[in-house]
Amino acid sequence: MKKIILCLFTTCSLLLFYSPKANAATVAASTSIVALKPVESEKAKAKVLEFRLNEINAMDKSTMKSSEKKSLRKEVRSIRHQLREIGGGVYISAGGLLLILILLIILL
Repeated sequence: MKKIILCLFTTCSLLLFYSPKANAATVAASTSIVALKPVESEKAKAKVLEFRLNEINAMDKSTMKSSEKKSLRKEVRSIRHQLREIGGGVYISAGGLLLILILLIILL
């Protein structure tokens, strides 16, 4: 009985905070065509970037000038940024993760 009441309370509270968009009159057919990138080229590009990162990590940086080290740091940052863009992924904030954990504990 308690579990049913808890589930009903959770459902009602979620429906209370749900706000659907009122755009029924503004629905229009999309005429734009989206060009998707091929997955194979992204994987190949990611492998090349990872190989370059490994090359940079294997370099002997003790004999380099500070300007050369600075340019390598910039290159590493740009490569990591590109890898993040290729990889995508789903990121959950700490508050969202905490909320999910609390709901799982309560419901189970």
